[in-house]
Amino acid sequence: MSFQAYLDAVETKTGLTPRQIVDLAAAQGFGPDTKATPILEWLKSEYDLGRGHGMAIVHVITKGPTISAKHVGTDGVHRDASDTLWLDGKDSNPLG
Repeated sequence: MSFQAYLDAVETKTGLTPRQIVDLAAAQGFGPDTKATPILEWLKSEYDLGRGHGMAIVHVITKGPTISAKHVGTDGVHRDASDTLWLDGKDSNPLG
């Protein structure tokens, strides 16, 4: 599953775009210096997200929307179309 697919699945499950979740996380005091565990616990209790989907959100909370380009343009399972994740809703993603 691509990184973007994880974020899209989170949106489907929660009804919130990744950007909305990042904003809610900031309101909880989570940011770049926060360890994964407290964010994962919050995502599980508030949105019933498992570890895989939670870690995708942890990444954008702590590192922003840029990902490693090593999977971009590959044909592997974890390939992404871009090294920048779309956070503003799967239906408005210009990459489809």
